Amino acid sequence: MYAARRIRQAGTVTQEPTVAAHATDLRKVYGSGDSEVHALDGVSIELRAGEFTAIMGPSGSGKSTLMHCLAALDTPSGGEVVVDGTALSSLSDKALTRIRRERIGFVFQAFNLIPTLTAEENITLPLSLAGRKPDPAWFDLVVDTVGLRDRLDHRPSEMSGGQQQRVACARALIAQPSIVFADEPTGNLDSTSGAEVLGFLRRSVDEFGQTIVMVTHDAVAASYSDRVVFLADGKFVDEITAPSREEILAHMAELHAPTAPASPTAPTVSPEGEADAPPARNE
Repeated sequence: MYAARRIRQAGTVTQEPTVAAHATDLRKVYGSGDSEVHALDGVSIELRAGEFTAIMGPSGSGKSTLMHCLAALDTPSGGEVVVDGTALSSLSDKALTRIRRERIGFVFQAFNLIPTLTAEENITLPLSLAGRKPDPAWFDLVVDTVGLRDRLDHRPSEMSGGQQQRVACARALIAQPSIVFADEPTGNLDSTSGAEVLGFLRRSVDEFGQTIVMVTHDAVAASYSDRVVFLADGKFVDEITAPSREEILAHMAELHAPTAPASPTAPTVSPEGEADAPPARNE
């Protein structure tokens, strides 16, 4: 997990990153004939180890489909996905289950916690399913970083939405995966809770060297990332690094403009529901 990565400081690059996952000419087609839909239309992308990448695009752009294919949750119609050096198309169903459990972490908008388990049991669930015990030092580090020490014996119904999502984040990291995929992780949270979750994801990259890939529609959430990748109509169209909220909104406005020109007096992308802005980072 502690892979080489770029150091974004004083405008210099001290070490080139390795690649945690990549897709080549990725295609996903739903339906056939007149009802055929190309959700992904030849997407090629590299996800760099030790970086926080956000994937954005208009509704129907293919961003969630891309994440599902990259995370071995869906099978592409064509092209190839390689995760941690392993081509997913070469794996059996059993091997895909193993790679999802041991080398990929997930954070979902709906938390997906087991209601009858405590926070601690939910966090360690991936290891329990694999017949492994958590490393005590790593468990303590993750729990303290996410601020859940006093909630470990609580069940999901006894925690706030923000606390539940932090449990989900800790669960995603406990097996020290090669890459963590987060699908709209702040979508069900208020701005304060959303900022806490995004701050934890940012720290997991900066302090642990974790690789994070997040699908989001929220410009403020995306501004926590190192790099934003933009999709439109199932294609890779642009990317920016060290993004600001304003840059992200401008890019999203350009993607919306051809099909839905904005009124001169109306905002192109509504910031409603966005989390608080991230703390300043050295660029």
